Amino acid sequence: MKTISEASSLIRAGELSPVELTRSVLARIERFDGKLESYVDVYEEEALSQARAAEAAVTRGDRLGLLHGIPLALKDLYDVAGKPTLAGSAVREGHVAAEDSAVTTLLREAGAVLVGKTVTHEFAFGVVSAPTRNPWNLDTIPGGSSGGSAAAAAAGLCLGAMGTDTGGSIRIPAGLTGLVGLKPTFGRVSKRGVAPLSWSLDHAGPLTRTVTDAALIFQSITGFDPADPDSVDEPVTNVLAGLDSGIAGLRIGVPANYFFDDLAPGVAAAVQAALDVLADAGAELVEVTVPDVECSREVVTTIVGVEAALIHREELRTRPHDYTEDTRERLTAGAAIPGTAYVDAMHRRRLIVAGFRSALSEVDVVATPTLPVTAPPYGIAPPEAMAALTRLTSPLNAAGLPALAVPCGFADGLPVSLQLAGRPFDEATVLRAGAAYQQRTDWHTKHPPLTE
Repeated sequence: MKTISEASSLIRAGELSPVELTRSVLARIERFDGKLESYVDVYEEEALSQARAAEAAVTRGDRLGLLHGIPLALKDLYDVAGKPTLAGSAVREGHVAAEDSAVTTLLREAGAVLVGKTVTHEFAFGVVSAPTRNPWNLDTIPGGSSGGSAAAAAAGLCLGAMGTDTGGSIRIPAGLTGLVGLKPTFGRVSKRGVAPLSWSLDHAGPLTRTVTDAALIFQSITGFDPADPDSVDEPVTNVLAGLDSGIAGLRIGVPANYFFDDLAPGVAAAVQAALDVLADAGAELVEVTVPDVECSREVVTTIVGVEAALIHREELRTRPHDYTEDTRERLTAGAAIPGTAYVDAMHRRRLIVAGFRSALSEVDVVATPTLPVTAPPYGIAPPEAMAALTRLTSPLNAAGLPALAVPCGFADGLPVSLQLAGRPFDEATVLRAGAAYQQRTDWHTKHPPLTE
């Protein structure tokens, strides 16, 4: 399956039909998704109609958007007008969106073909995303909560997909399935029309095969939205300009505390090799310390627990048994957290932000492992999976900084991932560092055995 950038170039040259590309994606869904279970809804008729319109626009010589004719999927938290947004829960049974989410609208304007909705862990409150399986090994999980988006994109059942990230839910599944996952700066991409988990921690972003593809989607969906109270009115940067200009002289911070503790041996080796590649590309590796980062997971757990309990307060009171046991227990626990603990978590969150600001005053980008382990076995208890997978991603949610997961190797046949994070609203530098790494490696070209 082609990457977004490859397919886009061929479509613009008139050498690839958006209709045939969409048909091939739908055929792959039909062939492989019985095993993966990554989709909750496939928009076959609508997708083909959009593809025909995209093809007609090429024939007419119309001006084309960055994603013209590209089949993409949406995590089942994003509203699509006239379609259900179930958020993986019986609580939302019968819910039909009245209008598109802001991101859905922008993807349409960029010319994307929307092929369907993907599985999410219920209300994005977990990292398992059952029943979806990891295409690299069907006996392992794809991670979450954007696990359906990751499995679909990794297996070529779309060319890219949208996810959300509250404690790592874009980067975790990207890391476990060998994808690129981008969590933009908090407030950079509108969350209007996306079912919330935690108002102050939720981010929207893409999962793709390559950094260039992530940049194409990000460029298409970023911008100020006055209808989203968390949207930040910050000038939109052209992250595509200079994306391939290299990283000679870039200062990359390697934390001496927290992030490299207790890694699986294969993960540690792959990430160290990735750092060596960055150094060979001309970057200067600098040891840094990120003060107060050690409390990140506790801080994020407290904030998410309280905010999610408030969002679900009415439904938890009137229909608790429509939630899965795992989600119900998390929401109930969140409702029991005292206000003083929430205020303390918000205070400690400011310390985490200051700690990253201190580290990033010395360097341009910080590099860490995305995850301490490879994909856990299918059937792992959700609390155990959460503890194992969010430790290295949640600090970037607390800080609200742009963070990118990039595949950097394999351990025991499963993907390993490098995490790159940068200053607020400096997605361009983070993406440039990721692109420089992918120019010198081929991990992103590997395909899961399921799809071969």
